[in-house]
Amino acid sequence: MEKHNSVVHRLRLKVKARRLARRALPFVASLFLATPLAGPVRTTQAHGHQLPVALSHPAAPSPVTLLTQGTRQLYNELNLGQQGLSFDVFEKAYTGYLNLRAEDKLDPSRQLLAVADFDLPSTEKRLWVLDLDKKAVLFHTLVAHGHNSGENVATTFSNQNESNMSSLGFYVTDAEYVGKHGRSLKLDGQDLGFNDNARERAVVMHGAEYVSEDFIKQNGRLGRSLGCPALPMDQYAQIIDTLGKGACLFLNGNDPSYQSQYLDTAEAARVYAAVDGGGQAV
Repeated sequence: MEKHNSVVHRLRLKVKARRLARRALPFVASLFLATPLAGPVRTTQAHGHQLPVALSHPAAPSPVTLLTQGTRQLYNELNLGQQGLSFDVFEKAYTGYLNLRAEDKLDPSRQLLAVADFDLPSTEKRLWVLDLDKKAVLFHTLVAHGHNSGENVATTFSNQNESNMSSLGFYVTDAEYVGKHGRSLKLDGQDLGFNDNARERAVVMHGAEYVSEDFIKQNGRLGRSLGCPALPMDQYAQIIDTLGKGACLFLNGNDPSYQSQYLDTAEAARVYAAVDGGGQAV
């Protein structure tokens, strides 16, 4: 009788175990289906158990982000911050340079960018001539603004004839000629309504005696032009020789109304994506 009771007890335990297994099966299956299978997984230890952990891949940076990073790196390599050129001004100048390059308006054999920042007073060296390929500052010097744009700081700008003011924006250098100021470099304004009247106004780069440290010491500021970005007499010929035809010049100033199609960041990012790390078009 005892043996019979033992057998019956074991059978009851087996039936109970099978019932528990059937009840647990849906729960185990739901856990399995909820586990992500797409993509690689790794395991991690937690309280002695190995748990699956999905590996996530960071999103690739956008073209605009890559442009911003590349511009910052170039700015640092040129050491422009220590020379007084703000990153914001350089970023605008470089954006325009890329867009002008995309329109084949610049000499493709050279990568020259000149930046004049009229936010700075005339007593400071506020013109930079940059070789972007060699990552070198070729010139950092004084430059004059127009007579009616302001005293030591240029505050007013115009594109009108006989305004005797500077005109902001992007220019492309053209042919050299000899005029009343000696050797001079023609400038073609690229920004409609802001500097596209430069040829008619005879706005050019030339040398001037009033652009010198001696003039600053005597007058507390540079002399002023009729609207031309005038240069020191001891450097103007070298700067004209360096820039030649087909270089980019950007004149920056504090004018909230200024706008330019060449400040299109998205288009500049597309252009930047098509060049290698040195900025050379491929």
